[in-house]
Amino acid sequence: MEWQLQDAKNQFSKVVQKARQEGPQVVTVRGERTAVVLSARDYDALRAGRPTLVDDLLGGPAWDDEFADAVEARNKTPSRDVAF
Repeated sequence: MEWQLQDAKNQFSKVVQKARQEGPQVVTVRGERTAVVLSARDYDALRAGRPTLVDDLLGGPAWDDEFADAVEARNKTPSRDVAF
């Protein structure tokens, strides 16, 4: 179902109830689709199996021994003189 923004604001509890019972509710601004209200169950189903940002960062490329050695061998002091 589509809701104009003003109607969705005035009847938000009804929008949420319909999202839970009937599925996603579309909110429009000046006739243009702007937002969709989903039930928590529908949202969880969309997110299921998708990696989080943390998963993406931790799942980066593996460090081979040569790269790990190069990182460990780098100079531990700053490459330029910085005065604070």
